[in-house]
Amino acid sequence: MKRLLLLLPLAFAFTRPAAAQNAALNARIAKLSAQQETQVIAWRRDIHEHPELGNMETRTAGIIAAELRRLGLEVQTGVARTGVVGILRGGKPGPVVALRADMDGLPVTESVALPFASKARAQYNGQEVGVMHACGHDTHVAMLLGAANVLSQVKKDLPGTVKFIFQPAEEGSLPGVTGGAKLMVQEGVLSNPKVDAIFGVHINAQTEVGTLRYRPEGEMASSDVFSIKVKGKSAHGAYPWLAVDPVVAAAQIIMGLQTIVSRQVQLTEDAAVLTVGMVHGGVRNNIIPEQVELTGTIRTLNTDMQQQIWAAVRRTATNIAESAGATAEVDIVNYAPVTYNEPRLTEQMLPTLRRVAGPGQVELQKAVTGAEDFAYFQEKVPGLFLFVGGMPKGKKPADTAPHHTPGFFVDESGLTLGVQTLATLAADYLAMKK
Repeated sequence: MKRLLLLLPLAFAFTRPAAAQNAALNARIAKLSAQQETQVIAWRRDIHEHPELGNMETRTAGIIAAELRRLGLEVQTGVARTGVVGILRGGKPGPVVALRADMDGLPVTESVALPFASKARAQYNGQEVGVMHACGHDTHVAMLLGAANVLSQVKKDLPGTVKFIFQPAEEGSLPGVTGGAKLMVQEGVLSNPKVDAIFGVHINAQTEVGTLRYRPEGEMASSDVFSIKVKGKSAHGAYPWLAVDPVVAAAQIIMGLQTIVSRQVQLTEDAAVLTVGMVHGGVRNNIIPEQVELTGTIRTLNTDMQQQIWAAVRRTATNIAESAGATAEVDIVNYAPVTYNEPRLTEQMLPTLRRVAGPGQVELQKAVTGAEDFAYFQEKVPGLFLFVGGMPKGKKPADTAPHHTPGFFVDESGLTLGVQTLATLAADYLAMKK
């Protein structure tokens, strides 16, 4: 907190003159953003009806690339497999700011009765699944395309360059396949031209339309994937004494893992989550299998706690398996670091957020245990990630379907705020840094 208070005078020294100088440009951006609403909703509905899983977003990428070319931007395709990057060079020299949207859908079958509901099917992990934009990435693409349209109409007044990053596979690639923001960074998306800061928004179905939410420093958790292979000895189910039963050992390990967060982690410091999401083992009711595999996720908000939980998972699984005469192989892979909003950048841009959303519409939120691979961009350059309200006004969060579920729903009247926020953040940042 002391660090933030010390930074405030410096932050406002930057933002107040920039805001005054940019008043006319901001007003034009607001007007152009409102004019984009019909087109933004049309893009969103088209992409929603035709979702694609991570690293398969070829149709979505084609729509994006065509629109960016129509706007006269420099366009790169095939970035991190299916990603698209557009570069808009302003009329004056200056820094480089990036705006990012993710493109992929999820293996979820939609249950919402919309005229543009998804009926798409795909293969995922060896199964045929429904595909749905159950986390709002369709809205992210539409909002960023809207911002690209707005900024292309005012580019002569922009002192610098805007890089539009349309990212594939935020929800993760298939096992063993690198993708998403991590691969984009590895391929140099933050270079040529070198990005000075990056902004991103995420629609939120439990936040009322018209509201922006943010948090400095750790906003979203790191995400780790763990796999535990419990190996025993197979036997006929009628003669369990001839076996070393990995099913029973795996069940004990699952229960033991639940005590890590509840009994071994100091939750007064930060939240943590450990969830077993998949259990695979056996092929027949009367055969004790040789192996059972457990797969799950670990979420933490600081590195020390992350390492503590990793060690506890290894210890718990190994020792419980050994007590049953079995063995346990534990593999843990980091999917995404903590989504960390750089404090100085966050404070500098707060006046922009408050001006765009209006009085009382910008809220400081608590950290959440969801994860975002936007964090890989933030590891390289200062970044700010925000939540944009997508819940109908007057509705209660408890009465709305969560993200990643078949009933997920977004109120499209909130998209214009996302367009204006992205465009104004870019314009104000370039003005204050020129």
